Amino acid sequence: MKDLWTVASFTFQDLVKRKSFIISNIIILLIIIIGFNIPRVLEQFSGGDENFGTTKTTIIDYDNIYGDSLEKTFENNPDYNVEIVTEKWDLDTVKEKIEKGEIEEALYITKQDEAISIQYVVESQSLATSLPQELVSLLQLAYQNKQIEDLGIAPEQIAVINIPFEVDLTPVEENEAAENILPMMLLSIVLFYAIYFFAYQVSSSITTEKTSKIIETLVTSTSPRTIVLGKTLGIGLTGVMQTVVTVVVALICAKLFLDPAMIDAVLGSINFTPTLAIVTIVYYILGYSLFALLYALTGSTVAKPEDVQSANGPVAILAGIGFYLSYFTMMNPTSSLNQIAALVPISSPFCMPFRVMMGLATTGEILLSLAILVITILIVAKISIKIYSSAILNYGNRMNIKDLFRIYKNKND
Repeated sequence: MKDLWTVASFTFQDLVKRKSFIISNIIILLIIIIGFNIPRVLEQFSGGDENFGTTKTTIIDYDNIYGDSLEKTFENNPDYNVEIVTEKWDLDTVKEKIEKGEIEEALYITKQDEAISIQYVVESQSLATSLPQELVSLLQLAYQNKQIEDLGIAPEQIAVINIPFEVDLTPVEENEAAENILPMMLLSIVLFYAIYFFAYQVSSSITTEKTSKIIETLVTSTSPRTIVLGKTLGIGLTGVMQTVVTVVVALICAKLFLDPAMIDAVLGSINFTPTLAIVTIVYYILGYSLFALLYALTGSTVAKPEDVQSANGPVAILAGIGFYLSYFTMMNPTSSLNQIAALVPISSPFCMPFRVMMGLATTGEILLSLAILVITILIVAKISIKIYSSAILNYGNRMNIKDLFRIYKNKND
């Protein structure tokens, strides 16, 4: 146990002292701080105008189709930022006023034969330009009301005709967490980043030490099993530290720079319970252990740091499949595929906390998923340590799958 902690402590200190580690963490924290300050920066550029982002729309009723009914319509709908023009501006006049900046945009209404024509006049068209559908719908409703009123129908009868329809979503199975799936996806992304990024460091660390011949000293001082487990523990502790710092800084920035209503909209639906916290931590530890041991295996098969990326390819593919399997099944969390993703070892660390948060996972499912994941880790650990103990002192060409099978078979014999 003392040797295990010695290797873990050495790995932890070596990693946190590296310039690349320090610089990358500073950059990540700066990105978080800047990202949370974007709303304030935009507000400064807008001069603090409360109406920033809202455009005043000028409505020109050229043929006097509405009479005085438009004023009444927008008196009852004060949220619309509009200006009603009763003068007879032709279309060229409207365009000229927009070019001079006298008006921002316009809805130019004319009557052609038996149809009403509405032209949306803007200074220039871009991908962000879209028709003001709500405003157009309100103009259509106002026209219908005027025609009905001209037929002698009382305003009370018009109100009965225009009774609003309220449409609500009513699921058979109530699930409050389903109202906001974004935080759950964010949790899955954070878990994947924390597990994959630091598990990947295991292979890099092993290969670097092989290149510097440090591994020869380690092998003569302790067992290969202690080296593998110690490195996995040391880098895992580094990952926990960085993840905690990143999350804490993000929460502080959200508290300082974001509107409380926005924070509540994103995080308000999370039912954060002690069970969810425990499940998330357990799956983080086990998920990291699985991928770290796989990367320890691939790192021991190469002799040069430039070969690490190609050697890690198969494990990276497995991690990607596991993440996307869990991520995309979140769109339909009650599906059978989501249940399967919560049991498969490569995807369960990212999927099961989500199912617990949604209230979909039963105690039996959690225990079965943990059992499968633990058994998989034990099998991978056994294979990784056996191959590591023989492959770690290899300084020749990169080993292929055939060589690994031969080493594992010889170890068993």
